[in-house]
Amino acid sequence: MYHELAGWFHLLTTPSDYAEEAAEIARLIEAEAPGARTLLELGSGGGNNASHLKARFECTLTDLSEPMLELSRGLNPDCEHVQGDMRTLRLGRRFDAVLIHDAIEYMTTEADLRAALATTFEHVRPGGVAVFVPDCLRETLVAETRHGGHDGEDGRSLRYLEWVHDTGPSPTAYDVDYAIVLRERGAEPRVVLDRHVCGVFAERDWLDWLRETGFEPRRERIDVEEVEDWRAFVARRPAVASGT
Repeated sequence: MYHELAGWFHLLTTPSDYAEEAAEIARLIEAEAPGARTLLELGSGGGNNASHLKARFECTLTDLSEPMLELSRGLNPDCEHVQGDMRTLRLGRRFDAVLIHDAIEYMTTEADLRAALATTFEHVRPGGVAVFVPDCLRETLVAETRHGGHDGEDGRSLRYLEWVHDTGPSPTAYDVDYAIVLRERGAEPRVVLDRHVCGVFAERDWLDWLRETGFEPRRERIDVEEVEDWRAFVARRPAVASGT
């Protein structure tokens, strides 16, 4: 999905699908850090969130997948793009806000998640804010199926079935299987199967590890129409004390 099929990604999930949740993310950032101007997104993927957030923030977008960054560059040519791993990236500068959306799901162990939290902390200015938006927590994970897809203006179409299993290889992981049907004008449809191993952690662990990293965290609700119990974490980096 993030390599050979990266060029199809906006038919799997289009930028317009993200308008509502991007508005929620902007609300959370601005409530905690009024006047925030610069935003770093770790695991920015195809740039769907940034296509909305760039109207409010100066966005720097990072992702492990170069094909996904190339897709995002086409959508967001006005944003800086940097290839890097959210567990190890160090840009040597800080931002008013840092966002990790559902890419945080690929942190499947405590060590991975803690490394991503440390990266985030290093890139948030004192007094700034980080927002983490995992798809689910251990308390909210549900085995289910979803489906969707879109038609492109170039004659290509994509439909998918997403199957979530709470049967991952460890207590902090679960599996998501995708069956993806690709159609191109003048060609026979083809089917691609793609398995993703995703991380899942309890809310208490999230809050404890954020505090241990140095943040002042709290849980917030992402209020979008199609998801009942979507929880985000808003984590403030304390401002440097006066005189230090």
